Amino acid sequence: MEKADAATGQITAEAARVYESFFVPALFGQFAPWLVEAAGIRGGGRVLDVATGTGIAARAALKRGASVCAVDINEGMLTVARELEPHVNFQRAPAEALPFDDDAFDAVTCQFALMFFDDRVQALREMRRVCHPGGHVAVSVFDAWEDSPGYRDLIPLLGEIMGAEAAEALKAPFCLGGEGVLAALLEEAGLGGAQRVHKTGQVRHASLEAWLDTEIGGWTLASMATPEIMSALKAAAEDRLGQYRNADGTVSFEAPAVFAIAEV
Repeated sequence: MEKADAATGQITAEAARVYESFFVPALFGQFAPWLVEAAGIRGGGRVLDVATGTGIAARAALKRGASVCAVDINEGMLTVARELEPHVNFQRAPAEALPFDDDAFDAVTCQFALMFFDDRVQALREMRRVCHPGGHVAVSVFDAWEDSPGYRDLIPLLGEIMGAEAAEALKAPFCLGGEGVLAALLEEAGLGGAQRVHKTGQVRHASLEAWLDTEIGGWTLASMATPEIMSALKAAAEDRLGQYRNADGTVSFEAPAVFAIAEV
């Protein structure tokens, strides 16, 4: 069985544990405290985290003393999220139809998930609907892939070795990073005038091979990554991606992102 489906995002709990064990410390974990701080989350507040995944931002909000609910469409992700933090109210629900009353939360967060929704504007409208007047909707997206070190070299290499379909799949997380793209969605959803904050994290992996094994062999492209393809990719990466290797063999590069914070 395929661990993760690049088209639908549906994954098994096993793949969700891979995500939590590798992708969260390598990239996503560092952004969550920044996002909840940007949303103005503090003790006593009611927070909803949309498309929570394994609950990264939800856990960060809980640490700030908030009462936290979180939703995701993916039961595999929610299984792991519940195991990690029983004090968050995790529910299965689509972002486009949130199962909450109007004005139910003081803040709504959505970390690096907006690009994967079937109807992005409707999802943002739902976030606005359930947020109390005066509260904040805070979302984060990655910059365009061409402006993202590491990926601007990995994606063309992937296209050469695995084909255009694989390259396009890896571009998906960066599709809202273009100039004005996110602002236009927010405006259409009634969240115009959002504050934009650029934040730069760091991608970190134990080695060049570990980066490729995690990024390609361990996630949505796993079904396409035959042993022969992975061997060819790793051989080519020595030359094409070697500039991201540090003296100790680890790999690191910048991960630029945009936070948009809209007052409701």
